[in-house]
Amino acid sequence: MSTLNYMEYSFTVSPIYPGNEILIAELSILNFESFLETETGLNAYIQKKDWQPNLLENLLILSSEEFKINYELNEISQTNWNQVWESNFQPIHIDDKCMVRAPFHPPMKNIIYDLVIEPKMSFGTGHHETTAMMLKYILNSDVKGKNVLDMGCGTGVLAILAEKKGAASVVAIDYDHWCFLNTTENIQRNNCKVVVPYEGDVTLLKKEKFNIILANINRNILLADLEHYVNVLDDSGEMFLSGFYLEDLSAITEKCKSLGVQLFSYLEDNDWVAAHLKKI
Repeated sequence: MSTLNYMEYSFTVSPIYPGNEILIAELSILNFESFLETETGLNAYIQKKDWQPNLLENLLILSSEEFKINYELNEISQTNWNQVWESNFQPIHIDDKCMVRAPFHPPMKNIIYDLVIEPKMSFGTGHHETTAMMLKYILNSDVKGKNVLDMGCGTGVLAILAEKKGAASVVAIDYDHWCFLNTTENIQRNNCKVVVPYEGDVTLLKKEKFNIILANINRNILLADLEHYVNVLDDSGEMFLSGFYLEDLSAITEKCKSLGVQLFSYLEDNDWVAAHLKKI
């Protein structure tokens, strides 16, 4: 059997979020098979037979003044591709209670919440600061018996942890088709019973009320959609928001306050922020 060769694009992306998310969305329609988030951006992989030298010339994000993106190109064999994937995707530990691992990682003893996540083309492995902070907030919150909404669910990792912590129901929504499929697969992989995934956006939010809303998206989408979130938030409900920088916190909290939701606390990691808010 002949060995399949892959072309590896190693992107450096600034700002990395939402740059990675947009880049993945554009690359996913060009026959790229998988993506791996890195500390500086993203590695993207496509079979050599599907590759051509001018493959990236029409990517909109590369010509955007909003992002600075550079990349290097290498050819690797299928065997090396598997080694690269496994060597780079290391398990993530949150507060010694939660472990986020890939299917090829063995489980560890004394871990309360074992999350098995295969990211494929989706955002949310726990490696990014925003995901890690959101997981930390869920770990330290009373989720048992609550109705939870996870907007922009990505891999479904937040929704899955919410169920494992005892949520009564979890609705997981993402507009990206790959994320919807990936969340569905990860729900099955983790034997979830109460997480229900949907493909779409805030227009799916109708009359159902939620005790907890999770949204790890980006500043502009949060500001545009916050009113929709608040409309379906229970009177004593809580929101956990991330996907934005410390410099954006005031804009987020001012918008929330105008909608009757007040900042309770926030976490910061490498200029990224996750915020905990409560309905006034």
